[in-house]
Amino acid sequence: MPTTHATAHAKAGMIARLNHPDYDRWASQIRATGGCRQPIHLRGKVDHYDPATGRLLHRYTTRTEPDGILRVPCKTRRASRCPACAETYRGDTYQLIRAGLAGGKGVPESVTTHPTLFVTLTAPSFGPVHTRREHNGKVQPCHARRNATTCPHGRVMSCTARHSKDDPRLGEPLCPDCYDYTGSVLFNALAPLLWKRFADSVRRHLAKLGGLLLKELRHHLTLSFAKVAEYQRRGVVHFHAVIRLDGPGGPEAPPPPWATTDTLTHAIQHAAKAVSAKAPAYADQPERPLHWGDQLDIRPITLNGDLTDQAVAGYIAKYATKAAECVGTLDRRINPLDTLDAYNLRDHARRLITTCMHLGTQPDLAELRLADWAHMLGFRGHFSTRSRRYSTTLGELRAAREHFVHTEEVTHGRLPLFDEDAVLVISEWQYVGKGHSAGDALLAAALTGMPLTTGQHTAGSRP
Repeated sequence: MPTTHATAHAKAGMIARLNHPDYDRWASQIRATGGCRQPIHLRGKVDHYDPATGRLLHRYTTRTEPDGILRVPCKTRRASRCPACAETYRGDTYQLIRAGLAGGKGVPESVTTHPTLFVTLTAPSFGPVHTRREHNGKVQPCHARRNATTCPHGRVMSCTARHSKDDPRLGEPLCPDCYDYTGSVLFNALAPLLWKRFADSVRRHLAKLGGLLLKELRHHLTLSFAKVAEYQRRGVVHFHAVIRLDGPGGPEAPPPPWATTDTLTHAIQHAAKAVSAKAPAYADQPERPLHWGDQLDIRPITLNGDLTDQAVAGYIAKYATKAAECVGTLDRRINPLDTLDAYNLRDHARRLITTCMHLGTQPDLAELRLADWAHMLGFRGHFSTRSRRYSTTLGELRAAREHFVHTEEVTHGRLPLFDEDAVLVISEWQYVGKGHSAGDALLAAALTGMPLTTGQHTAGSRP
């Protein structure tokens, strides 16, 4: 049983729940949520009618459920909010990515013969930060400089420390006053546009290499991809992407003979250097172009070796459940009236958030919505995306899981067997809260083996 801090109030609530006559049904609901920390509370009913006679065939209602509600998983992707639901999301993302590499889930196994690369696009430098580097397994000095310069703020731009992996200084600027916080925030805000222009540029260059017009490319070739955004410790995002070449019909058809791995590599290298996104001018600041960083990693994916389909799928799926926690920011939106001093924020994260809030007041930058996304340090794009024909979808994976659960319920007699096409189904649902009481949180942790963090015992509402 996970160790949690139990107050007298929590213990009393736990005992009351254990002694309640409907405890078994409550426990069944908790197990069905998979250990969700903040289950959604629904109140309502589902009626099945015979459309020919209007006769009620079956009714499910929450009136007979514990507390008169049905608890369902919150389905968040963020591990910082709900590890259980995030693990489900991670697993689905893993299956989605791997299907596009090795086949399955509706993707033919022949996709393994298509040119496929694992690409990492990074952000440019906005100032030197504390880093951890290794060479031949030995940790190197952070920023060792023999003739280190002194910045205008009186700080020597050198660091000889060999940082540990959990050193809180990692990602912090050597001189916060010299660091380009505005550039960092604007890059995050424009990163989705930069990715779009990168993908368009890859397509244009592929068409050029194939001797085709851009409008003709789709009749010969399809560029498929799946990507995930990852925050670096310094607070900027970079993208990891699986990029694959298919025939005009998607993964079912091979690409033309001229579309090789070398061709794709050349197109990616060209696009990474060619594209830019301009931040609008504001106040007395001019328009500012932003580019990808100099570090571009392109590696082929193989069925065996260091970079296998399983390794890539696991790597991308891991980052699909994370946000900017490594930077030390918050995992929820920040109200303009909030006092940042009330939160335990790193100075670097606080400066990034403050910069977002300040730039968010500039009318010329209003479309970037920086104040709304201050907790994400300006980034407002989707963390995990894919092209239409890369592989299956998260929706299809969830639908298959729901169908399996429904079939199991029917098989064990917990649900009636109906021909869904011959039955009229009317549902009425109402949201009435979420989370657990203090006592329920302790019991849920014991039932599901999911540990709870301090402060979550009273996070939920009760109808």
